[in-house]
Amino acid sequence: MDDKNLMEDILLLEKGACDLYMHGTMESPTANVHQVFSNALNDALCMQDKVYDKMAEKGWYPTEQAEQNKINTVRAKFTAQQ
Repeated sequence: MDDKNLMEDILLLEKGACDLYMHGTMESPTANVHQVFSNALNDALCMQDKVYDKMAEKGWYPTEQAEQNKINTVRAKFTAQQ
């Protein structure tokens, strides 16, 4: 397994952990449990951000700039629904 695949796997695992911690936070029965899940979520989000940054730095997670007219169309659609 090369470094790119390893980083992709790590990123997917972090995203999965974030999902679990988010649901744990929302479903927590007590303030103490809520705080533990919330802290774990924050830590996992920070790690996910670091992994993403490293992948983007190496060109392994390319992104493209959205066209302004598409942004305006989506904004108008959701503004009209409010």
